[in-house]
Amino acid sequence: MSSPSTAVPHLVAKSSWLPLIVVVLTQIQVSFTVNALTVSMAGITTDLDTPATSVGTAITAGTFAMAAFILLGAKVGARFGTRRVFQIAVVVHGVAMACVALSVSPAMLFIAQAASGAVIALIAPALTVFIATNYHGQQQAKAIGYLAAAIPAAGVLALLIAGAFASTIGWRWSFWLIVALAVVNLLLSFRFKVITPQRDLAIDWTGATLAAVAIILLSFGFSGLEPWGLVIARDGAPFDILGLSPAPVLVVLGLIVGQIFFMWLRRRQAEKRPRIFDLRVLATGSERAVTICMGIMLFVGTAANFLIPLYIQVVQGRTSLETSVAVIPYTLSIFLASTFVASLYKRLSPRVLARLGFIVVAVGLIILAFSVRNEWEQFVVVIGLIVLGLGQGAIVALVFNTLLSAAPKKLAGDVGAWRGLVHNLSGSVGIAVASVFAVGILGGLIASSIADHPEIPPSLISQVNLDNPNFVTNDHLKEVLGSSTDATPQQVDAAVAVNEDARLQALNISLLGLAGIALLAIVPAGRMPGMRKDDLPEQLEPSDPEDVDESVVTEGDTITVVVSAPATATATATTKD
Repeated sequence: MSSPSTAVPHLVAKSSWLPLIVVVLTQIQVSFTVNALTVSMAGITTDLDTPATSVGTAITAGTFAMAAFILLGAKVGARFGTRRVFQIAVVVHGVAMACVALSVSPAMLFIAQAASGAVIALIAPALTVFIATNYHGQQQAKAIGYLAAAIPAAGVLALLIAGAFASTIGWRWSFWLIVALAVVNLLLSFRFKVITPQRDLAIDWTGATLAAVAIILLSFGFSGLEPWGLVIARDGAPFDILGLSPAPVLVVLGLIVGQIFFMWLRRRQAEKRPRIFDLRVLATGSERAVTICMGIMLFVGTAANFLIPLYIQVVQGRTSLETSVAVIPYTLSIFLASTFVASLYKRLSPRVLARLGFIVVAVGLIILAFSVRNEWEQFVVVIGLIVLGLGQGAIVALVFNTLLSAAPKKLAGDVGAWRGLVHNLSGSVGIAVASVFAVGILGGLIASSIADHPEIPPSLISQVNLDNPNFVTNDHLKEVLGSSTDATPQQVDAAVAVNEDARLQALNISLLGLAGIALLAIVPAGRMPGMRKDDLPEQLEPSDPEDVDESVVTEGDTITVVVSAPATATATATTKD
């Protein structure tokens, strides 16, 4: 046992930062995409002649596609060689981004973004493997921190670069830049050492299929809630079931298949056969609480991240560059919090940090809900954005590190895959639900406001679709009224005023609702487990699913380490965190 311990300092001293540079650049490559779509919302809606919510649907398509295949992605990389799979996925992602840049219709944008998300499911687990195989000790801890910080860093870069491009040379150039970055990452990846494929690793294809089907059903269901109808089918629905919208039906079917998936996993685990995901990652109530906290934070954070640019560009009519500048304090605070929250681990337990984090998130959202008017540059609004970002960044980094530390070391690959699934599923649901909720509030407010404005005739309401609203700018509404109706200037002004006031109120109510959801997370945050300090194993996927040397069961402040081996007795030791 002495040789491995003496080898660690040697590995730390000799490890190059080049793999980490590629890891961070690749994370920026895949994260830049969603942020660029959000920032470029105004340009995309104009070029493709589609409402802003269609951009949210495209974002949802990519993140749901990644969630659908993330569990399989970890196994495929280990089975066929992480470096080879990573390189193929980077190439496909670059091609998908070229298709986004060349998009001529919302359908093309949707398909390209879905393909991008599917290959990210192969890229994301590989990044963790590269860190585990190249770094140890303090280098590994720093590398994990930089990987977590790369996501908000990509947000900052997207705001600056994509915002500038969208306001000058065009939004499509942001995605050509991603194509160029894919080429750089591909060339640099040949400098990585080859990771030996685990040829004896069996893949549970049935479990992978069940997981993909469940998430795809949920994907179409949630993304269709707004365009197809929450309950009653709208004209945009592809079909209806006795007048019922297909969206809730697909959601229910997805939940049913999801239950079948977990039943399949429990059966395979009882039979000690290979499975696509090891339920021992969620063995205790504490570990399940981490997942709940992760899901709630990503739901709230992604919904807020979608609503803020939506209102800056659509409600206030700002350019993409102005949007970028307005939300830089928010994105920078996420980056700083996710980078430095690790310094608090020795002083505060995860449950305390999580509770404080959710309170900070709620405070930030409440500040925004009561202070947002028409200028995002107001001091109080900027403070609200910073407070929201600090809480969000701290929690996102905390929950992943906590779950990774609490689970058995050899299941680190499953932890990473589970984190990716929850991250994308919760985030996509957040966008979908935020769109439905905000549009629903908008419709109710417009309906009540129209009743108070008898000077707006029914023909005008029908002409501009005020009785079935979506988010449009004042300029667009004036253009429609001026060109398609015989409305008087007074009627035009009244309709624009109704639209403007309703949009702002819908924003305030939506942000306040997200604050309430954040406060609900304080309860599961109280069951967060302790943390354990250890390097990740270089082999993140055990070839033998029963060959898991240790697991950590955490309840309260107590960490129980269970050491086991096949067909031997089990010893248990209890220590205080």
